[in-house]
Amino acid sequence: MAKIIGIIVVFASVFGGYVLSHGKLGALIQPFEVMIIGGAALGAFLQANPGSAFMHVFKKSLKMFSSRFTHTFYLEVLKMLYEILNKSRREGMMAIEADVEDPAASPIFSKYPAILKDSAMIAFVCDYLRIMSSGNMAPHELEGLFDMELNSLKEDLEHPAHAVNRIADGLPGFGIVAAVLGIVVTMALLGEVAQSELGTHVGAALVGTFLGILAAYGFFGPLSVSLEHDAREELNVYEAIKACLVSSASGMPPTLAVEFGRKVLFPAHRPSFSELEQAMRGS
Repeated sequence: MAKIIGIIVVFASVFGGYVLSHGKLGALIQPFEVMIIGGAALGAFLQANPGSAFMHVFKKSLKMFSSRFTHTFYLEVLKMLYEILNKSRREGMMAIEADVEDPAASPIFSKYPAILKDSAMIAFVCDYLRIMSSGNMAPHELEGLFDMELNSLKEDLEHPAHAVNRIADGLPGFGIVAAVLGIVVTMALLGEVAQSELGTHVGAALVGTFLGILAAYGFFGPLSVSLEHDAREELNVYEAIKACLVSSASGMPPTLAVEFGRKVLFPAHRPSFSELEQAMRGS
């Protein structure tokens, strides 16, 4: 909701101030300027990023209005880890083999559909449970493997934010390109059209600069920051999973292992000790 309000405030402030200053909204409607700026930005994005990046960034951007990383989601992740670790401690690591090999059919994982939909996170958990079940890796070696994977995961999660930020940086320049082309058109008309028409062409050229700057700092810049924050939230969940599993591999009981994970979570949505304890008792 806050993001939607922010977009409305940008539009209301910029265009409201323009209209109150006796500006005409019709003068800002310049489809060819939009085509130059938008097309150049899209082309630059496609050149700079892998082929799959566009759809990935597009899907991530659509989700910026509602984050799944809430208090409830964090609590469910910790509760799920507690259940799987508790089962492995009571019945042995081999007892969770079926859960790990087919999470969708697992009575534990299937209780958490919101987490099960995240195939990457489920695969992350299951991969390390398989490694732990082998019994051949010391806790410090397991932690080292976690750190290496989280480093590469961090780069992958932050790529959409970096890609959008680079486009935001380039949009004012593309706005200037559109403005320069508009001035070129205007200069070609000198002596051929009335002064009022020349003024219209100059105004259209200046709109290109305006649109490039507004898009950069009013929309694409904030979008890149929002995507960066989403990446940090997601990485934080993976770090909490790491803390739980490494603690368990070190011999900690499940109740204490998930407490290690809880402490890693960002305070904004972190469940309290009593909430987690009540959730574990309920499971």
